This record gives sequence, C-alpha cells and structure tokens, in this order.
Amino acid sequence: MSTSQQSIDRFFSITDRGSSIATEIRGGVVTFFAMAYIVLLNPLIIGTSADREGVVLGIPQVAAATALAAGVMSILFGLVARYPFGIAAGLGLNTLVAVTLVGQQGLTWPEAMGLVVIDGLVICILAVTGFRSAVFRAIPDSMRAAMSVGIGLFIALIGLVDAGFVRRVPDAAMTTVPVQLGINGSIASWPTFVFIIGLIICGYMVVRGVPGGLFIGIVVTTVISLIVEALVGAGSSTNNPAGWSLAVPKLPDSLGGLPDLSIVGNIDPVGAFAHAGVIAASLFVFTLVLANFFDAMGTMTALGRQGGLTDEHGELPDMKRALVVEGFGAVVGGATSASSNTVYVDSSAGIADGARTGLANIVTGVLFLLAMFLTPLYAVVPVEAAAPVLVIVGALMMMQVGSIEWNQFHVALPAFLTIVTMPFTYSIANGIGVGFISFTLMAVFAGKRKDVHWIMWLISALFVLYFAHGPLLAALA
Repeated sequence: MSTSQQSIDRFFSITDRGSSIATEIRGGVVTFFAMAYIVLLNPLIIGTSADREGVVLGIPQVAAATALAAGVMSILFGLVARYPFGIAAGLGLNTLVAVTLVGQQGLTWPEAMGLVVIDGLVICILAVTGFRSAVFRAIPDSMRAAMSVGIGLFIALIGLVDAGFVRRVPDAAMTTVPVQLGINGSIASWPTFVFIIGLIICGYMVVRGVPGGLFIGIVVTTVISLIVEALVGAGSSTNNPAGWSLAVPKLPDSLGGLPDLSIVGNIDPVGAFAHAGVIAASLFVFTLVLANFFDAMGTMTALGRQGGLTDEHGELPDMKRALVVEGFGAVVGGATSASSNTVYVDSSAGIADGARTGLANIVTGVLFLLAMFLTPLYAVVPVEAAAPVLVIVGALMMMQVGSIEWNQFHVALPAFLTIVTMPFTYSIANGIGVGFISFTLMAVFAGKRKDVHWIMWLISALFVLYFAHGPLLAALA
C-alpha cells in the first residue's frame, strides 16, 4: 500500500471498519446506480408544474440541479461524517413541496424553496444544540429495530413497484384491492421479466458470497436490459404500460453537454410569510422540519445497523457531526431549487456490497457531479436493473425483526404499526410518527408510563400536529 493509500485508509478508517479501498469504490458505484433514478424522477415531480406566476422550473434545469446538490452533499457527508450514506433530493419531501406548498397553497417556486432552506437551518440548529442526538438516544431499542425493518420493507416495495412487479390497479377496475401482481395479475412486461432475472442473479451472488456481487448483478442485468430492449423495443412506460419505468436502456448517441444551472440560487426566504401569513408559513416550515427530521433519523438508524457501524448503545460514533451535515442538505437542496436533500435509504445497496466509510460516498458524489454532464450515459441503466438490489437489501434488513420482543404486546403493536405504515404509506416519517404515538399510549396502558422518555412524549405530541396539518392549514386558509 502506497503512502497516499495509507493516508486515505487512516482518514476514513477503512481497515478499521473491515473494508478496503477497492470495496469502497465499488460500493460507492453501486449506491450511485441505486440512487441515480432521482435525477430522472425529481424533474418529473417538481420540474413540470407551474406556480401561481406561471413559472415552470423545467426538466433539464431540475435534473442538473438535482445532480449538483446530490454530488455536493454526498461528497461533503463523506468527508465530514465519513459514513457511506448517499444524499439526494428526498422523495416525499419533493412531493410535499410541489403538491402542497406550490400546488395547493399557491407559493411560487422561489418562496417554496426559501422555506426548504429555513427548514434546513432549523434542523442544523437542532443538531448543533444536541437535541437531535438526544432524540436518537430516547428511542427504545425495540423501536429502532422496528424502524430498520420497516425501512427494509419500504425499500423492497420501492424496488417491486419500480420494476412493475407490483402495480396499482386502475381506478376503473372498481376493486377494493389497491395493488396487483404485474399487469392483470401476471408478469406481462419484458422490463418486469428482466427485474426477475436480476433478482435471481443478485440472490445467487449474495448466497454464494461473491465479492461485489450486487454490483455485478446490476451490470449483468443492465446488459440483459440492453439486449431485451434491442430485440423487443418495449420503449417507455409513458407510451406503453409494459414499457420501462424511467430510463429506456439503449446505448446513447452522445455523452451529453453542459448542464443548465439557471435555477440555482433562485430562492425567496421571506416571500411565503408575506403571501400566506406568518402562522401558515410557520406551519409549512414545521411540517417540512418534522418530515425531514424523522425521515433522516430513521434512515440513518437503519443504515448504521445494517453496516454494523453503530456502537454498543446502537448509536453512530460522531453522530452529532453526521446530523449537522445531513441537516445542511436541506439548505443546499433549497438553495439549488432541487428540494430538500436528505440521507438516502438506497445507500443500503452499497452497504450490502461492502461500503463502510465515507470514501464510498465521495465516489457516489463524484458520479452525481459527472451525471450533470453525462446524463445519456448513466441513463443506460434502467431502474429495473437496480430494483433487484433494493429487494435483496430489504430481505437482509428484515433479519432484525427477531430482536423485537413480540411476546410483549405493548412493544409488539407499536413495532408492527411502524413496520407496516412505512411501506403502506410510502413514508418513513409516517411510520415513525405512528410508532411513536402508539408506543407512548401502549406504555401508559401497560402501566409503564415512567419508562417513557419525556422526548418521546414531546415527539408524539408533535406528530399529532403533523398528522393534522391538513385540517389546520384548511382552517387557516
């Protein structure tokens, strides 16, 4: 090992965490391909709708800003926090901004992104003061395990839905069953078939303990995708229900060009307070903070446990530093008009492939920065090729279910509600909120009120307000 390699090893504690530079590089690449869909999906969520002034952010502009923010924050988190947790625009948070703040409440995009910046500053303050760390420590072990298992099911469902293996039943079907297997109950699309092949390949790699198996699985599945698309021409799902979900796998005609970063810095931190009023705008910020705060908390807890990075108390070493940097992701996301950036649960793919340090994050971040210029190149990998990894990781995270005391119903019910609410509502924060509230109530019913930390009481009360934010906003309108 050269002197420079030794320096990198010491800085990131690579050997101490049982990894190697090659493994970290590979893990960072796997995480990028598991997360890369956000550069295609985020523009569809926030880049196509007009605000009250008729302004549309634009798909190319949002794609470039999304990649820029993800690249900067992933690198920063890797250098400062030194954990392999990729950061990008948070799903759910971007929908909250687009649908609620801009669509329903009539904010302009600069006003909405200004609130996202304020949200990030509030979270950073909570992290610096130590309150965010105190919340982590107040969570019982059973709830931490439930959060990890729930997130595992959540990302597995994301993989199944992205691959078209699980689909929503069309409303016209008039059925009480909201989802179905494939199309009309059968695997009737080539992309979903490719996903199944990829799942089998990744499953084999994990069972056999092949080094870099998940990365190999993504590469092999991508090659199969290219061959299948060349033979059958399934195309995009926008034109064909049996088509590819986002990127259509085909060799690019060109490598790309200069990114359009015209929306970066276009924010108005005070406009929302003037337009909606101080009380309503403050409620907007509260909603963003609570969703962002607990989304990240649950994800970091799950990723830390998955990678064996937590200490004997179930905490990440230097957790405060990690929480401050993660909170800054909302500031960067709002400032770039990419929406709040947060720790990505899809990082579990890289961790499952061996990533244990911030070096993997730097690799992920660099690839995101390159993606600003090379969009056609990374778009070769369809989401169906990365989705098998999410399902495999979900199965691995499910193993933590055994550490929950299922024979104690006051523990079992909150854990169960946490686990099922996350995938069923497509929200980590919702699962944590339902779990916290039910845990507090069940402890009271079981005569264990004194065992509940005061922070759990506080957070449960805040989540009651969070779940009632719709009627509260309507009352203020």
